[in-house]
Amino acid sequence: MPIIHVKLRSGEQRTIDARANQSVMEALRDNGVSEIEAMCGGCCSCATCHVFVDAAFTDRTPPITETESELLSMSDHRRDTSRLSCQIPLTADLDGLVVEVAPLD
Repeated sequence: MPIIHVKLRSGEQRTIDARANQSVMEALRDNGVSEIEAMCGGCCSCATCHVFVDAAFTDRTPPITETESELLSMSDHRRDTSRLSCQIPLTADLDGLVVEVAPLD
């Protein structure tokens, strides 16, 4: 089971036990991180699951797609490490992943 360390908007930090083969968004949502709205259910069409991925993990995530990049471009809070958590599948390589929930737009 991969572990995810998440920093909430309040500054609170939580550690989540996730299942492999689910997205980071699903793991956060299923473990009560209500700041991840995921209004589209993970279809990469709303950007309500925006997170910042710790730089130590960015090379372990799949490349950002054009659609994901377009959605993130609408955020005032986009960073180089911004990703939609619905587009990051959990694998063994991501055990210990560190993310921060992005501020609301």
